[in-house]
Order: sequence, then structure tokens, then C-alpha cells
Amino acid sequence: MRFRPLFSPLALHVDAQPKVRFLSLLNPISSMAAGPPPVPIEPQDDPDERLCAAFECCSLSDAPPLPSAEPIGRPLSGELRIERAWAHWKRLGAPKFLVAPMVDNSELPFRMLCRKYGAEAAYTPMLHSRIFSENEKYRTMEFTTCKEDRPLFVQFCANDPDVLLEAARVVEPYCDYVDINLGCPQRIARRGNYGAFLMDNLPLIKSLVEKLSSNLQVPVSCKIRIFPNLQDTLAYAKMLEEAGCSLLAVHGRTKDEKDGKKFRADWDAIKAVKDAVAIPVLANGNIRHMDDVHDCLNHTCADGVLSAESLLENPALFAGYSTMAFSEYSANEVENDEGLDQADLVVEYLKLCEQYPVPWRMIRSHVHKMLGDWFRIHPHVREELNAQSKLSFEWLHGMVRRLKELGGGIPLYGKGNRAIAN
Repeated sequence: MRFRPLFSPLALHVDAQPKVRFLSLLNPISSMAAGPPPVPIEPQDDPDERLCAAFECCSLSDAPPLPSAEPIGRPLSGELRIERAWAHWKRLGAPKFLVAPMVDNSELPFRMLCRKYGAEAAYTPMLHSRIFSENEKYRTMEFTTCKEDRPLFVQFCANDPDVLLEAARVVEPYCDYVDINLGCPQRIARRGNYGAFLMDNLPLIKSLVEKLSSNLQVPVSCKIRIFPNLQDTLAYAKMLEEAGCSLLAVHGRTKDEKDGKKFRADWDAIKAVKDAVAIPVLANGNIRHMDDVHDCLNHTCADGVLSAESLLENPALFAGYSTMAFSEYSANEVENDEGLDQADLVVEYLKLCEQYPVPWRMIRSHVHKMLGDWFRIHPHVREELNAQSKLSFEWLHGMVRRLKELGGGIPLYGKGNRAIAN
């Protein structure tokens, strides 16, 4: 299936003319890059810029964004806010399987790969609202989309309501939710005063949500972590709902529980949030394969499930495939009728990257994640990859061919397909 690339309106000038102009991103080394010659690249330029350097202009009428929902603006009664939240969610098809936001790892090519294998909606990587508002290069490099990339959540971290609104207004015609990151637990979030560390300043969080919900046409969603005390978590969720949040994604760990392998997500807390609020709720945590997806939905009664780390290793998770590392089946119980493995997924991902260029650091990261099992068997190939200061698609395709010729790769197992059918 071929997709027509649409570059998001991030570096664009929008005027009052009936037809808005935008930049359509093409790969400068691909045969698709017809039209005007590529923008000249200086030798000292970053290779990521070289990958994303050639543009041509197209009209939005070629591939218009999906129509926005009825204006969300406040003041609205509580019942009307809830009604609109559900109407929008159902209009999107009430997706159950979602790609979680991952810094540098949920970019357009990866989202499209996951969508091919069962993901029904996806989040962008976390974008820094202030840098996004101020820096055209950042906007151009860090966020791309296309008309098939829907439903789409665009996620920002922020601690200033006005700055957040400025960033959100740029992307709202090209997404289905503007999401506020209230769950990042990393040190950089502590230093920048955003993510989960805003949980110490609930009035600021409330002002962020209210600012967006009263000024955007597209609904506002929030991704949160839980408090150690359940009642604090429930009060937090209700506050967000009252402030105008239309969808809540709940990661069932506290901000201090950063290691997902060490700390199990608290599905009981997610269920309690679902029972306490009236808006759609998504569950995040402990998702390794499709049995986990169904167990989580049944346990929490959530309206959908997010997966992050497991998708990085296995983007076909939502299609029912699992790795043996994450599988609870014995080898003689599993099926792999199509012979799919992670090397095949890497090839598909690389082809999508040629169609939808993204920075090389993202490509390198995904190759390492998807081929981790193979590299443990053939560590010298991993060392060759690490030694490449500058990558090319030709070199990466050749590396995958060498891995397949060396053999010993680990297939993906498809027993979960029956669970989907059921």
C-alpha cells in the first residue's frame, strides 16, 4: 500500500488565501523526489538535515486534514463536555490499540508500521512546546504526518499555558487530540519542570488544560501517572476532567517507578480512575503481547490500551505476533504461518523512512531495538552498526541481508491472531 506524504504545517506560512500552502517532504535520494531540485546541503550540515532536506509545495486540497469536531470551547456544562468527548471518540472509531508517545521513537514511519500491524491510533513523540513555538528547524525535523496517519494525538510537554497554546494551534488542524504530557518521570523532565514533576503543582496543570480546552477546536487529552495514594489519583483525574480534558491516558505507575521491568503497573488504580470519571480512559503498562491487551481491557474496563517499549521490539504486537521473550507459550504451542521476523519489520520500517524522512538518530534507535535478539546472536554485526558514524539506507539494507544470511534469527509467533479473531 502506498501513502502520499504530507508534511505537517510546522514551518509554513499560512495566509488568507482560499488554498493554504504547505511543505510536502520528499526523500532526496528516492526516485519519488521529482520536481524542484533538492535544497543545497553544506558539507558541515548535520546528516539528519540532509535526510530531510528536499521539499516541494503542494496544496492542502490534495489531501485535506480530517474535519475537526464541533468547537470544544468553554464554558460548557459538565454533561455537554462529556457528551462531546464521547461523540468525538466514537467518531474516530473508538480505537482500542494505540501506539504510546515515546521520545524520538513514535515518529511517522514507526507509527505507519504499527498501523499496518493492527495499531488503530497513535501518539507523536513528546514535543517541547517552547522550542516548538520558537524554532522552525525543530518543528520541521521533529514532527511529520500524512493523511493516513489518523487518528493522531500530538503530545507536548509544557509548563506555560500561553506557550502551550501557541504550539497547539499550529498542529490542531492535523491531529485529533492535542495531548499534554503529565507523565514523563525522567531527570530531564525534573530539570525542565514538566511531565510527572508537575504533579507537585496541580493548579498549574489545571491552567494548562483549561487554556487549551477553552481555545482549541480539537479536544485536549492528558497522559498521567498515578499518585502513591489512590484517593489523590482519583481527585487528580476528576480535576483534569472538570478542567476540560476529553480523554485520559493513565500509566499505572508513580513518577518514582521508572523501571517498567521492576515495577508492575497498577491496573486496579487504572480501573478506579475509569470508574471515577465519565470521559474515555486509556490504560498504559504491562503490555507485552495480545493476551496482556485483552487482560488489561477486561481488568480495567478501559476504552483502549497503549503500548510503548514492547512495540519498539515488536511493532507487529497488535496484529497478534509476540516474541518468545514476551510470550507465555512454549515453542510447540505457537504458530508462525507467515514466517514474519523482526528483520522483515526492519526492512519495512526502512522503506517507510525513505518515504517519510526522519532524523537518522531515530532510525538507528529503531534498528537497535528491533534487531536486539539478532545482535545478541551476532554481536559483531551490532559492532559494525555502532561503528557507522553516518548511515545510509543502502548500508542498513545490506546489514539486514547479512544477518539473514548468517541465520539464527528469532521469529515472531502468531498465536495471538486467534485472540484477535475472537
